[in-house]
Amino acid sequence: MGLDENVEKMQQRQHYKNLWHTDLMGTITADTGYCCFACFCGYCASYMLRKRALYDDMTRYKCCGGYFPCSGKCGESKCPEFCLVTEVCCCFGTSVSSTRYLLQDEFNIQTTPCDNCIIGFMIILKQVACIFSILACITGSEEIRDIADVLGCIAEIVYCSVCACIQTQHKVEMDKRDNKLDPQPAMGVPQTQHMSRK
Repeated sequence: MGLDENVEKMQQRQHYKNLWHTDLMGTITADTGYCCFACFCGYCASYMLRKRALYDDMTRYKCCGGYFPCSGKCGESKCPEFCLVTEVCCCFGTSVSSTRYLLQDEFNIQTTPCDNCIIGFMIILKQVACIFSILACITGSEEIRDIADVLGCIAEIVYCSVCACIQTQHKVEMDKRDNKLDPQPAMGVPQTQHMSRK
């Protein structure tokens, strides 16, 4: 996929009509267990979600979902499982993003402004931490190094938690696709009970 095609695809996503089954803020309550799993085992979650997004048909696998220049040039057709493991381990953020794009394109799902703000904040925070690390290297200042370390820790915590929420959002969407969402039981007034004496 060339640069022009990628830009065109990004513009098309802005006009998609459907919304995610749950937004990023609601993923923790939508599937708490999976959100914790994705937070602590993000690589495993990313691997399983991509495979599931491809309907477990690894012949459809392309590195980075076909959205990046390396796609189709990494020997995916010969050993797709190994390539997916490599992608998840070496390019974790790209792996999560690619699965997101696959789902958005399949179901015409737009990203809400709130989700965009959360993802944008995560990216900007990582960049600010990187800038402070570079400044600390250039100046040799211990104070700037300490600020860079604190910003780096905060950025990593935000990154891990946002990626876990994104992956939970993917899982909930695929549960909906695969009819795995449990219908919520209707709450009602309990039946009247009668006591009897024997």
